[in-house]
Amino acid sequence: MLYVVAAIAIVVSMILALVRAVFGPTVFDRILAANMFGTKTVLLIAVAGFLMGRPDFLDIALAYALINFIGTIAIMKFFRYRMLGLPRAGEDLGDL
Repeated sequence: MLYVVAAIAIVVSMILALVRAVFGPTVFDRILAANMFGTKTVLLIAVAGFLMGRPDFLDIALAYALINFIGTIAIMKFFRYRMLGLPRAGEDLGDL
């Protein structure tokens, strides 16, 4: 019963994070809200795995957490430098 309440609380916080991601005042607020949504998804997968008696869901949750982290870093780098790869020879990065 306690885990069902935890799952409901996680879903409510995911909805709030989704609202923040849509209506955030800056792009960084939106990225942070999307990262928070991904983190709450990891928690929800772990709780659902416990509720269903499937401990292998923890492996899925860990893989999703790594993808979420790498994706957030890539998006932050893109919005900071306007590119994901290394600069080409002779390309100036400006005032970084």
